[in-house]
Amino acid sequence: MIGTEIELPVSDGVVSGVDFGGRGEGVLLVHGSGHNAAAWADVAAHLVRDCRPVAVDLRGHGQNRLVSTGPEQYWRDIGSIVTALSWNHPVLVGHSTGGYAVTAAAAAGVVEPAALCIVDGVVLDDRNTSLAGHAVLRTAETADRLRAMFRYGWNATEEQMRTHVEQCVQEAGGDWLNAGARPALVEEVTRRSFLRRGHGWTRQPTVEEIVAVSAVEPGTAVFPSIDVYDRITCPMTIVLADQGFYASRCDEARAVVDAAPGRRLVGISSHHNVPMTRPAELAAVIADLVRNRSENIGQER
Repeated sequence: MIGTEIELPVSDGVVSGVDFGGRGEGVLLVHGSGHNAAAWADVAAHLVRDCRPVAVDLRGHGQNRLVSTGPEQYWRDIGSIVTALSWNHPVLVGHSTGGYAVTAAAAAGVVEPAALCIVDGVVLDDRNTSLAGHAVLRTAETADRLRAMFRYGWNATEEQMRTHVEQCVQEAGGDWLNAGARPALVEEVTRRSFLRRGHGWTRQPTVEEIVAVSAVEPGTAVFPSIDVYDRITCPMTIVLADQGFYASRCDEARAVVDAAPGRRLVGISSHHNVPMTRPAELAAVIADLVRNRSENIGQER
């Protein structure tokens, strides 16, 4: 599905995004690390009959020229984005790192969502374990691995960029993250990850972006650890992929869900990249949240 390119003001500039159209309640779609707004195109195609889905590029991703200089800007931007869209109590949907982004935005009160949908992006560690994990992301070894695996920060010529995009599409069927995704969608997401700089292209995000957002402070109130869910009061759905990053931690996710009313856990047969590989199933979960929101508003009136 092709949407309309938009720019949304935040504290120090604008972030890019895609408005997929539709009418009704607002649904903000937030991608994970290394992805961009295009990853939501097939999910949005199923949602436009029920709501108005908008996807954004996080700082340092997609077509954004804004980058992170600290660990919280990318999720604090969500408050400014919702304000710019003139939405009241939207449904927030986040995949992977985007799952924490929407959770943190709600926990900090920068936005008051009607509901959260967290897609294979839960935070289940305590603070000390989380700090250690984030420290690993700032090592030279991790930087080298990200460059080798995903080409983060790669400066390419036009020809190199086009060749890389074609290669990603050709190899998608055997790629454990993209297997099952529509080839044209893989092409669009990969293409959008390159930002024009002068006569060349830079693969976003850069390693520097990953380092910036992983420099979390141990004493902050809103922290990427399991206690963040104590601050969530709105309905919350966690979608776990049975072959995703958290497949072995289903019981821990279940405990988060059981800790408060209005929460549910939904399993889905997929690898981690759920929005691209299982868009119809994920859209059905999101549409259910939208319908529940509309019904609750109707009852209040």
